Amino acid sequence: MSVILGSSRENGNSETLARRVCEGIDVEWITLSEKNIHPIVDQRHTENGFDPVDDDYEDVIQQVMDSDILIFSTPLYWYGMSGHMKNFVDRWSQSLRNTAYDFKGKMKGKPAYVIISGGESAKIKGLPLVQQFQYIFEFMNMKFAGYIIGRGSKPGEVLNDEVALQEADHLNRMLKSRG
Repeated sequence: MSVILGSSRENGNSETLARRVCEGIDVEWITLSEKNIHPIVDQRHTENGFDPVDDDYEDVIQQVMDSDILIFSTPLYWYGMSGHMKNFVDRWSQSLRNTAYDFKGKMKGKPAYVIISGGESAKIKGLPLVQQFQYIFEFMNMKFAGYIIGRGSKPGEVLNDEVALQEADHLNRMLKSRG
């Protein structure tokens, strides 16, 4: 199982929820803010496809493809995913054209969860982001397995959201039972 952390703040609320979900589980943590992932240069429709990019993306996407379960954890920034997460997901277009591996085939059927944290009214204002992830997973033939939206803006504030903590604990038990 891999957790892809999209926050630009260390120990942010979305990471806090993800760590609660993964307590006692063997997890590979991918902190996108610590990776050098360039924004996409769209070459989908050029004859030669995408030019190689000298950054950490290929290593990260290999980790993602090798994982059996994925958790995407991001703060709600301007009603969408973080820039780190968006750059990463945008680069999936490059992987779809990469002939060195079958990206879509490796992602097919993979269960994916989404963890979001945000400020005021996050549980409503975060729903379009949940839907965006749902569309991404649907396109990739992945299994959208569930989501948690926690309320928290200042560091540690999500720990006051009892509903989100209960949902995190429930998901933790469920993931542990999968063995």
